[in-house]
Amino acid sequence: MIKRFQVQENLHRFKNRSEAGKLLSCRLERYKNHHELLVLALPRGGVPVAFEIAQALQVILDVFLVRKLGVPGLEELAMGAVASGGLRMLQRDVLDAWHVSPSTIEAVTETELRELQRREQRYRGSRSAPEIRDHTIILVDDGLATGSTMRVAAAAMNRQRPKCLIAAVPVAAPEACSKLKAEVDEVICAEMPQTFSSVGSWYEDFSEVTDDEVRELLAKADHNIE
Repeated sequence: MIKRFQVQENLHRFKNRSEAGKLLSCRLERYKNHHELLVLALPRGGVPVAFEIAQALQVILDVFLVRKLGVPGLEELAMGAVASGGLRMLQRDVLDAWHVSPSTIEAVTETELRELQRREQRYRGSRSAPEIRDHTIILVDDGLATGSTMRVAAAAMNRQRPKCLIAAVPVAAPEACSKLKAEVDEVICAEMPQTFSSVGSWYEDFSEVTDDEVRELLAKADHNIE
């Protein structure tokens, strides 16, 4: 299958994640009523975006747990990411540029794995993880800066052999999309500015999504599907 990404020329700054999700869902309409389709959000910021997509496509919403490994003191800058199951991906260029030591990498990884496990329990409770094998998966986040979080999610997802894996984000750095193309069948991005500073700069409201908000949106999505 040809891997590609779609870009909108007229750039748009989103009001919030909900608006971003509604706009992004327009680019995913062809998947509506698709057999064995599942929308998976990367918590926490990807959940409000994915909620709108799942509602528009009338499919199940769930989460896939990934944690960014931030450079100490510059936590917004990703030096890698970890996913459920312990898979880790490192950004070697970032590690080299900031001279991050192996011991620091391991310490940050251990901290983020503990947080990942905490969230897994809080969001899903006793509910089992979704079936991935032979399903079409739309993996959603609120944006890509380095893309490491989405790439480690895609790598972990591919181990479970989905039928088709689509990465969907409202906004992304062009380089991040280029790197991600190797991991998925398709990348769909609403906005791809040539000058990219941070994901948050493309939202008027980029306030932190809480655990309670994630749980509420997942519960609401389950109710709407019933």
